[in-house]
Amino acid sequence: MANQLQFENSPYLKQHAHNPVHWMPWGEEALKKAQEENKLIIISIGYSACHWCHVMERESFENEVIAQTMNKFYVPIKIDREERPDIDQVYMTAVQLMTNAGGWPLNCICLPDGRPIYGGTYFKAHDWQNILIQIARMWEEQPEVTLEYADKLTRGIQQSERFPINPIPEQYKLDDLKDIINPWKELFDPKDGGYHRSPKFPLPNNWLFLLRYAVLAHDHETLNHVHFTLQKIASGGIYDHIGGGFARYSVDSEWHVPHFEKMLYDNGQLISLYAEAYQQHPLPLYKRIVEETITWAKREMLAPNKGFYSALDADSEGVEGKFYTFDLSEIKTILGDDADLFIAYFNITAEGNWEEEKINILNCDIDADQMAQEAGYTSEEWEAYLRTIKKKLFDYRKKRIHPGLDHKQLATWNALLLNGLIDAYRVFDKQDYLELALENAEFLMHELIAEDFTMLHQPKDSNRSIPGFLDDYAFTIAAFTALYEATFEEKWLYTAKGLLDKTIELFYDNHEKTFYYSASNSEKLIARKSEVMDNVIPSSTSTICHQLKKIGLLFDNEGYIALSDQLFANVFPQIKTYGSAYSNWAILLLEELYGCNEIALTGEDAQAFRKELDHYYIPNKIVLGGTKGSLPLLLNREGLKSKAYLCRNKTCSLPQNTIAELIKIIE
Repeated sequence: MANQLQFENSPYLKQHAHNPVHWMPWGEEALKKAQEENKLIIISIGYSACHWCHVMERESFENEVIAQTMNKFYVPIKIDREERPDIDQVYMTAVQLMTNAGGWPLNCICLPDGRPIYGGTYFKAHDWQNILIQIARMWEEQPEVTLEYADKLTRGIQQSERFPINPIPEQYKLDDLKDIINPWKELFDPKDGGYHRSPKFPLPNNWLFLLRYAVLAHDHETLNHVHFTLQKIASGGIYDHIGGGFARYSVDSEWHVPHFEKMLYDNGQLISLYAEAYQQHPLPLYKRIVEETITWAKREMLAPNKGFYSALDADSEGVEGKFYTFDLSEIKTILGDDADLFIAYFNITAEGNWEEEKINILNCDIDADQMAQEAGYTSEEWEAYLRTIKKKLFDYRKKRIHPGLDHKQLATWNALLLNGLIDAYRVFDKQDYLELALENAEFLMHELIAEDFTMLHQPKDSNRSIPGFLDDYAFTIAAFTALYEATFEEKWLYTAKGLLDKTIELFYDNHEKTFYYSASNSEKLIARKSEVMDNVIPSSTSTICHQLKKIGLLFDNEGYIALSDQLFANVFPQIKTYGSAYSNWAILLLEELYGCNEIALTGEDAQAFRKELDHYYIPNKIVLGGTKGSLPLLLNREGLKSKAYLCRNKTCSLPQNTIAELIKIIE
């Protein structure tokens, strides 16, 4: 007998529809049942591409005895964290407060009113059964103990990521930046890139900040480490060298063995990062990575409605990584005479370079392309040869059983991919990148944005309509502003402004001087949280802070800028505590210290000027232009010959006739 999850749209929830556990989706029915029957709630949260979620399902949730315990003493609720990140935030905070750790699967035992009393991540079957029995007994025999603990824990959840309202400094100092950077650099791993740790996550926003900082501050040591890290990531097994795209993280410290799930949000950000890194230091490897990752996204993640799907599973046929790995004999059979060079290039061995599984994960040394030079290839010939060889392996691999696809289309993640496409278009000037970006932007407009600028988190389905969260608004605003800067079509910027005004209306608390993650008119949970710390994805608050400043400059709107300045002042003292967790906030500090170059390009050659400008790496800039425009910096400049203006702190340069002249002023 299928449980209530059979009626859900989420692939993750559907995966649990035939468990013997009487799972219910989050909603009024489940919460009312817990209250009426005075039963504890099990809130179990995961996502479809999560390997350990699958393991716990097999070991515990498909176990008849454990299911019987869950059904008898609890109301089990299953949640897709990607559908309801607001709920996930609350209970993830609870588990982190209880255990100093977090992750997925996330399992929280709660009172009938939803307040947590116990939690953790993955549990072995025997441990899970024991916990269930012990907590149920405590609820029956000592309910006052659980009630007291729930009170304390809930207060902790409500206070997390809340900071005092600080005065806005007259100016920030370079010493502030040094206080952030010096302890950060102590974490660098000079041997394998990234940080001294395992597992290793790409953390795109960390390296984006460090790249911009290193260039602006002329810190060559940090700049070298950024490029070393990016080359190590791109060369390692965390990158799919055959089909393009990055896995979520590597389980080791060498970027070698990935956790094979591919997430749209990682790849959107990494496209942006590698495009920007190429603009600063044009390595062919970076261009290859961007091209192959966009090709992957278009081929495997793009829906007919031009929205992008969420994720590919780590497993196929119940085995992690089976789709992506090869043994030596396969390579020899597929490639024939070409095998030897390929085997050397990708470090393939007879025993398998993934020792635990005795199979090969394609990875190469960061200087592996020198092998091509030694073999007599020019760089162009080598790129063509690599494409040909990879195509043979790709055609072979696509006959295998593919990993599962999570077909959700999330606003935030689509906006991140959209931003990646725009960044790639501006750096590489490939028209098809822009066309794909425009199609995706129209998807967001038609499927997720209403006429009054309210947003949905994902397209409405037969079960429910989920209102947008702060990150849905923030990243869509960022993507549409970027699309304006690439095309000079003002409709994208005015849509971004409309969304920004709606964001302030729904999410900003003037008393607390902060943005909440969920809207003021959304479902009330046990806590209304702010999301301030940057993680694998920059936080929604840091992102909206960026956009308030950027759109404030573009429209000369002091109100937006004042909101941004106050938000930043509130968070600023925290950045020094752990720079990596505030990297997007740290980018704002760079702009405070080094200023923002507002570049206005006018006349019929405005787009040609923009393309020439994008040959230069200027990390702290905004660009506007066109033959006519309603923005303050463009007023009274219509119809003039093509000119370029540089503005800083409400002062503009004399008109420049060429981009070369403009660059001299900037430098």
